[in-house]
Amino acid sequence: MPKRKFQAPTERQLAVRRDNIPDALLTRCPVCHEDCYTQDLGEFKVCPHCDYGFRLPAWQRVQQLTASFEERDADLSAPVSFDDPAYLEKLQRAKAASHLNESVLTGIGTLATYQFGLGVMETKFMMGSLGAATGEKITRLFETCTTQKLPVVMVTASGGARMQEGARALMQMAKVSTAVANHRKAGLLYITILTDPTTGGVTASFAMQGDIMLSEPRALIGFAGRRVIEQTIQQTPPADFQRAETLLANGWLDQIVPRPALRKTLQRLLTITQGGHQDV
Repeated sequence: MPKRKFQAPTERQLAVRRDNIPDALLTRCPVCHEDCYTQDLGEFKVCPHCDYGFRLPAWQRVQQLTASFEERDADLSAPVSFDDPAYLEKLQRAKAASHLNESVLTGIGTLATYQFGLGVMETKFMMGSLGAATGEKITRLFETCTTQKLPVVMVTASGGARMQEGARALMQMAKVSTAVANHRKAGLLYITILTDPTTGGVTASFAMQGDIMLSEPRALIGFAGRRVIEQTIQQTPPADFQRAETLLANGWLDQIVPRPALRKTLQRLLTITQGGHQDV
């Protein structure tokens, strides 16, 4: 019997095959748009095609970056004085989804022999938006680390200032920036790890103020949204103009680090900057 000639499947046939695979088993990357089996994302939830890191809960990032962690200001949350029932209901849903009282997790972490302040923003809490309590937690973290002479590491992921809190949210940009400046005046190290997405008022303040600025591959980093920019300049920006690789090429980042290598990179930086001699 003659062998059948192989023919590559058409786009229509591929679409039909994908439709027959349960959604829980297959994940599509939002950056390269390639499909992969969800189990192939692994522990770090990284696209095997382009190294894009899918969003992780704050506590999972803490586990990946530290040997131990002591949470601070866990009970701090948005003021109850807001009289918008819809906003208060949204806050309750965010707390249930994230298991946090605010959109940032802060505390003191250890890695090898080093202690450092660690703040991790939580996208499940209203897309990591910057509210009054978020700014207060980050400010307290910097103040504590300034007093204890510790470096600070911030893992940013945010849609920007929280519009429901108006001016109170916008004021956090200046408030946190002042704490960052005082930390720097004390001669202490601040490392930022920008993850997808880091946008709005967070980008315009403490996310871009690190002494050492790292990012995960393919992370979206910018201030205004793409549509706002297009409408303002009446031009179509390049497809990758707000991606980490473009920022690195234009001098806005120090290094892009794949997520599985972040812990080792952080330990190396702490070793170099804190005067240690430990092998990493």
